Amino acid sequence: MKNETTRRVFVKSLMIAPAIGTFGMESINKQVINFEDKSKKSKLKTSLNAYSFSGPLTDKSMNLDDLLDYCAEQNFDGVDLTGYFFPNYPQVPTDEYIYHIKRKAHLLGLEITGTGIRNDYTNPDPEKRKADVQMIKNWIEVASKLGAPIIRVFAGVLRPKEYTWDQIADWMVKDIRECVEYGKKHGVIVAIQNHNDFIQTADDVVKIIKMVNMEWFGLILDTGSYQHGDPYEQIARTVQYAVNWQVKENIYVDGIEVKTDLKRLFKIIKESGYRGHIPIETLGKGDPKEKVSKFMKEVQQALKEA
Repeated sequence: MKNETTRRVFVKSLMIAPAIGTFGMESINKQVINFEDKSKKSKLKTSLNAYSFSGPLTDKSMNLDDLLDYCAEQNFDGVDLTGYFFPNYPQVPTDEYIYHIKRKAHLLGLEITGTGIRNDYTNPDPEKRKADVQMIKNWIEVASKLGAPIIRVFAGVLRPKEYTWDQIADWMVKDIRECVEYGKKHGVIVAIQNHNDFIQTADDVVKIIKMVNMEWFGLILDTGSYQHGDPYEQIARTVQYAVNWQVKENIYVDGIEVKTDLKRLFKIIKESGYRGHIPIETLGKGDPKEKVSKFMKEVQQALKEA
């Protein structure tokens, strides 16, 4: 009798288990990612943002194949292939070209860590925003084909006087959420960059992140674009939302441009538990090959010391 009761309980548990398992997965899928719940054992890898070579890539004295060769020569772990430098941007490149770049990067031992496009969510014209949303969706598909886990978008630069920050943010968030939902379907994280435009401070970042409140959305933390107040304090406050980076040579302290304290920066990143690539980006005059090589050495040294 005891054995029969035990058998019945066991069979009943088997019948209930799938239902519990399904319910559990549904609950997990509905949860928004907890950005604070990160491993404290940080792991950082290097990457180069293609915008460092904006000049030669724009005047066609250099192409993405050349950039990949350079990144391999400099022993980068990865490369962020900004969309502007693909043929016929903003139109999407052909699959043949996408897969050529993907294959070459792989053979050179480079991970494609992201891509990005120009857009403006702040435009009050809904038709223009609709066109930008469609462009982002098109490039989400490109990112997916490239194997890039992240697409970088901007908030926008317009601040029409007839609208408040909150009113603009409301329509911006609606458009962002549509893009994020599309990114989720294609396995691509949509990440907004703090670019000293509509988003200027850590408070702005936190507000937008919380308003969107989706697990396939995050922050490209641009170290050179917190240009008001203490940038290191603002980086520390928003590092938990970072899914990728733009680490720049210079930073702004109370509006004054100074050389980035890389050791201090990487200490903040490591203490956050961030695991992933830290793309660097050099700007300004000079030969980008020399500038990137010099900055890369400084980054590597600071990573050892932080």
